[in-house]
Amino acid sequence: MLIFWKARLVLLAVPKTGSSAYEAALAPHASMTVLDPPELKHAPVYRYNRFFRPMFDKMEAEMELMAVIREPVSWLGSWYRYRQRDFLDGRPSSTKGLSFAQFVEAYLSRDRPPCANVGSQAKFIEPRPNGTAVTHLFKYENQATIVGFLEDRLGLALDLPRENVAPRGDLSLPPDLEARLRRACAADFEVWARAR
Repeated sequence: MLIFWKARLVLLAVPKTGSSAYEAALAPHASMTVLDPPELKHAPVYRYNRFFRPMFDKMEAEMELMAVIREPVSWLGSWYRYRQRDFLDGRPSSTKGLSFAQFVEAYLSRDRPPCANVGSQAKFIEPRPNGTAVTHLFKYENQATIVGFLEDRLGLALDLPRENVAPRGDLSLPPDLEARLRRACAADFEVWARAR
């Protein structure tokens, strides 16, 4: 999470949406960087609302929230590929030995195994009853729009490095499995469709 006090902007770090690259490029310009623990670095709206918003309320500062989300199949693919990395070998969160289709089946199961327990982008940005919500929602696939917004809002030129890039892999799904995913995760597809 990056906080830009003067711009009254908070960039939420949605996992697997390029947050490491934005952190590398923007941390020197941020008023506050939340890098650890991962539960706060990747704080969803509900956690921001609980831990950070009260602090800004005391300062009488109305902060706007920004988030980047990824097309849901691509997002799951990024998790799958990331969890193929050697450093996870032998751990329950590893996806080594699984096809992407098997990973998606695990993600759709009632009791997700650790390798597929990756949450939901729609839940991450879900508005709170008190009105705390993402003000600026962008599609990961529209990098030029994201960069343009940040450059205008923060008054700087942005050069994004490639960070934390997962290895390539086959992300094809059988049509019936993709249809099931689209039905089960309709909220994620809807949120992505309305982002700019």
